[in-house]
Amino acid sequence: MFSYRHAFHAGNHADVLKHTVLLHVLDYFNRKPNPYWVIDTHAGAGIYDLGDEWAEKNAEFETGISRLWSLPNLPTDLQRYVDYIRDLNQGDDLQFYPGSPWIALEYMREKDRLRLFELHPSEYEVLQDNINQQDRSISRQVSIFNKNGFSYLKSQLPPPTRRAITLIDPSYEDKTDYRQLVKTMKEALERFQTGCYLIWYPLVQRKEVFEMIHQLEKLSNIEWVNASLTIKKPSKDGYGMHGSGMFIINPPYTLYPALQTVMPYLCEHLAEDGHASFSLTHFER
Repeated sequence: MFSYRHAFHAGNHADVLKHTVLLHVLDYFNRKPNPYWVIDTHAGAGIYDLGDEWAEKNAEFETGISRLWSLPNLPTDLQRYVDYIRDLNQGDDLQFYPGSPWIALEYMREKDRLRLFELHPSEYEVLQDNINQQDRSISRQVSIFNKNGFSYLKSQLPPPTRRAITLIDPSYEDKTDYRQLVKTMKEALERFQTGCYLIWYPLVQRKEVFEMIHQLEKLSNIEWVNASLTIKKPSKDGYGMHGSGMFIINPPYTLYPALQTVMPYLCEHLAEDGHASFSLTHFER
């Protein structure tokens, strides 16, 4: 479990999709004055230096955010995503990449709250340090837990505000994560049926992926959007990730139309070979 490090993958194709969706949902939640919570079950370190040895090991950002960095006329949601990261870096040089907690903290209002879970001991310590370096008024919005986000999510639900965005993006290095995610979602929906849940998943050659998606689609009394991006042909040996997806439960009504523009664009510009493709499906009650 503890071999996984978020920094290895910072800014890759999966982060592009995940964070584009997250920014869209945050922007939508900010349109109403009512406060909300953001809950991140697998938070990581918060922000990453792309010059660090962990990030440079595979330099996955070069096939993700770097591909979009200087492109003109981006679709609206991708432009928002790239502009945010440019502002974070305060210039044209791409050095820092934000994790989901950092994006949430930047976009939330003063009255909103952030709940972060991170089980990896080193990641947890770095996350704490990164948050503590922020202005005290900002850090007061945040609670950090060195606990298993799967197990403790239900303790946060329902939030007193009755509005929440929950991001669930485990490593899936342990095959039981797929079943655990479905179990966690069933428990979460029992406590907070109307919450918005953003679920990231890898595209790998495991039957567990497709079984998990099938189980999520069968959950009752929800609406959902499922966006998946394949960037290359699966490897012959069955190892490695050839794409990723986002399954969003109770999405903003604006998300599916936005992804109709975003997904073809990502497929074109993040493709690593001629086998790149995307899928975009949804269910409305």
